[in-house]
Amino acid sequence: MIDFKLDPKAGVPFYRQIIDQIKYGIASGNLQVGEQLPTVRGLAVELKVNLNTVSKAYKELEIQNILETHLGSGTFIGNSDFKITPKQKKEKLHSICREFLTIASSYGFTTSDLITELNEMQKN
Repeated sequence: MIDFKLDPKAGVPFYRQIIDQIKYGIASGNLQVGEQLPTVRGLAVELKVNLNTVSKAYKELEIQNILETHLGSGTFIGNSDFKITPKQKKEKLHSICREFLTIASSYGFTTSDLITELNEMQKN
């Protein structure tokens, strides 16, 4: 199971963040075919968002055949062979880095400071 996290400062709607996290969870192997996801209500409470936000994300993923909902049993990862292309991975990394750099620079850190810290973190 993945630990959902929403970032209100990301400029990306919450439902889209949920969709992305489920897709990347599948692509990375953190979510397996047949694995049950939290209920719409349960995830909405956990993330402190409106039920419709989670419902919209789940419905969009069902349309894409990534999720399957079974009445009375829940929502599960479907049998789709979802993969992330190298281009999509590069775009996502670029987006993460841009956001990271923006936040860090607002605190006065330089790119060099970030590289040094990341290298130190990698050693540990």
